[in-house]
Amino acid sequence: MASLTQIAVTTRKIIRYSIFFIIFLIIGRIILGIGIGIFNKVFPAPPPPATIAFGPLPKITFPDNKNLPTLTYTLQTPTGELPKMPIQATVYRMPKEASNLSSLDATKRKAAALGFTNEPVSESQTLYKFTHPIVPATLEMNIVTGVFSVSYDLSKDPTPISQRPPSPEVAADNVKSYLKGAGLLPDDIEAGTSTHDFLKIENKQLVPAISLSESSLIKVNFFREEYDKMPSLTPHPAQGNIWFLVAGSQTREKIVIGGEFHYFPIDATLSSTYPIKTPQVAYEELSSGKGYIADLGLNSTGNVTIRKVYLAHFDPDTQMDFFQPIYVFEGDNGFIAYVPAITDSYYLQK
Repeated sequence: MASLTQIAVTTRKIIRYSIFFIIFLIIGRIILGIGIGIFNKVFPAPPPPATIAFGPLPKITFPDNKNLPTLTYTLQTPTGELPKMPIQATVYRMPKEASNLSSLDATKRKAAALGFTNEPVSESQTLYKFTHPIVPATLEMNIVTGVFSVSYDLSKDPTPISQRPPSPEVAADNVKSYLKGAGLLPDDIEAGTSTHDFLKIENKQLVPAISLSESSLIKVNFFREEYDKMPSLTPHPAQGNIWFLVAGSQTREKIVIGGEFHYFPIDATLSSTYPIKTPQVAYEELSSGKGYIADLGLNSTGNVTIRKVYLAHFDPDTQMDFFQPIYVFEGDNGFIAYVPAITDSYYLQK
């Protein structure tokens, strides 16, 4: 009996200590995981070296800044400092379309899908003008780039604005249907965001309206989806490179009565990382007048307070070879400025 009792006691001890050991292993693994996580957060592993696969890049071509006051800047971010940024960012190739013998035929098919079935008139070697067979509308399209504009002569037919325009959501859907029917709704635009402006007509001019009930038209702006969790910003940040005017008419030919389509595709499979400037360097360049003022806002005195700094991609409204990162500086009273983010040494030197 004594030996059996001893065996039982020993067995219970083995089980107890085994349980303790398992609990110790579990707790130890949790603590180790937390420790590794904290270490990696405090001392993150450096990213792999930038690939720089495209070689020196062409400098971003911004529109000219005209009639600006002398600008001085005060930095007042939530932390009082410039934010920390990564040391590199991704650049994407924007392949160009080559003109060929079928370019005009392809343009005619696109125009017909938009309702412009009449034969075009050549405005230049690359630009063709179409008139609508039913309504006083015209379409001008570049047969190489695909850039086009639509206009409607309301002096000849004001009926599109005789009814109140639809809600912004319906207006955006109308434009998407209009473009998709012609095969002109790119995936990164469909997956992107849109904004709207209420407009009314005064003295034959379009001016802002304060509400849908006072508006004659809705302007819908479309922006690309984010790449690398960075927004895509146009030369004029409040306006998309793709925008259209939507009326309240129920007649198909009188719904979308104006707009512009400036879109250049991105090949997401052709990308490369490049070193970027620190926020301090970018801010110094802005302060020395090297930035592009995308929107001066209500800052005619030239004294600008910067509240927010972040990275974005510049979405050009003219054809460029690359989709490049920029620093964005947002300030009071609607101020927005851009500074190229790529380190200067990786730009082509003139």
